[in-house]
Amino acid sequence: MSQTPGETTERTTERTATASHTPPDAERLRRWRMVLGADSADSTGRTLTGQDAAMDGALDALYGGGAGKKPNGRGTGGRSAGLGASAPSVARWLGDIRTYFPSSVVQVMQRDAIDRLGLSALLLEPEMLEAVEPDVHLVGTLLSLNKAMPETTKETARAVVRKVVEDLERRLESRTRATLTGALDRSARISRPRHRDIDWDRTIRANLKNYLTLPAPDPATTAGDTGAGTVVPERLIGYGRSSLSAKKDIVLCIDQSGSMAASVVHASVFGAVLASMRTLSTRLVVFDTAVVDLTDQLDDPVDVLFGTQLGGGTDINRALAYCQSRITRPADTVVVLISDLYEGGIRDEMLKRVAAMKASGVQFVTLLALSDEGAPAYDHEHAAALGALGAPAFACTPDLFPDVMAAAIEKRPLPIPDKEYQP
Repeated sequence: MSQTPGETTERTTERTATASHTPPDAERLRRWRMVLGADSADSTGRTLTGQDAAMDGALDALYGGGAGKKPNGRGTGGRSAGLGASAPSVARWLGDIRTYFPSSVVQVMQRDAIDRLGLSALLLEPEMLEAVEPDVHLVGTLLSLNKAMPETTKETARAVVRKVVEDLERRLESRTRATLTGALDRSARISRPRHRDIDWDRTIRANLKNYLTLPAPDPATTAGDTGAGTVVPERLIGYGRSSLSAKKDIVLCIDQSGSMAASVVHASVFGAVLASMRTLSTRLVVFDTAVVDLTDQLDDPVDVLFGTQLGGGTDINRALAYCQSRITRPADTVVVLISDLYEGGIRDEMLKRVAAMKASGVQFVTLLALSDEGAPAYDHEHAAALGALGAPAFACTPDLFPDVMAAAIEKRPLPIPDKEYQP
């Protein structure tokens, strides 16, 4: 049956109204139902099916409300979830969230499950470790469980940690090398440079006397044209390469208290990268109330990480005393203290030690955190005291760390990222 133009327009308008109003309303209710959880089913009037129902179940297991049960099933009287305490149920849940959510969301949900439900003990089982999505925070949790970890789990844990470390190295190494190598010493000149080290501007000027005019390719068609010219570079002038002997000593002094887990992971990877650069001599020291020198393990960041012991107290003064005793060339040394500055040792001695290192020529930098997280918690009084000594304390992301190190090595003002973190 044929349709008049008026009928066609009317039906088109009706379809447009349906598409532009009803689906958004339904989608809005669906989203609110997903956000508010299973308890909102009656108020929203939405029943989830298929993948939506599966996603809702995974979310409700972690964030659901109700009478509140711990993973072992005992009530707490507050909000809790329904993962249960068994490794199989948690492993299934981990598989579900990896199916329905992107990796970045999976990592957040894993952290919440560990924090909210006390599932750290289950990470000691190899089957669980094989199901999780590796990230920096998971590495921190595994390191804190290191001493409690059975031998049957350690190899699986090392594989998880190595995957994260290799990913960090891929992302951080090239930028660190490009920023810190300083391969060319542009104040020096040599007459037999490598091709990539030629100073073309100076070479051309030095060889202008060797300018040759080339004949025109076809005299019949280029009458009056004297032809192109070229400079014959009989003498090459190039930049001199920096000496391969160590130019700077780097000391990374890392607080391994529990709150510094992400910083320990990033600093260990950076330590390994710096140690591989021949123009730098790198020392890596970790501390709580004891001090451990892990320099001889820098060829493998995984060994470094498993040599740390997250948790415990903090004695910054003792750690700095050890670092100070290893400094032989103060004017060519950069000390990087990575700590939240909650000192459990002797505060005045710590500050005197920093002042003495500064007076001897040491470049001293304090990083309150070396991570991608938000504003760190730190001791503001100690940070202000260090700032007054000319040793600024600030938080630093891994992407900014190479620039901070380059500025410290060259004794330039540090690129402090956010005034909020300055005392």
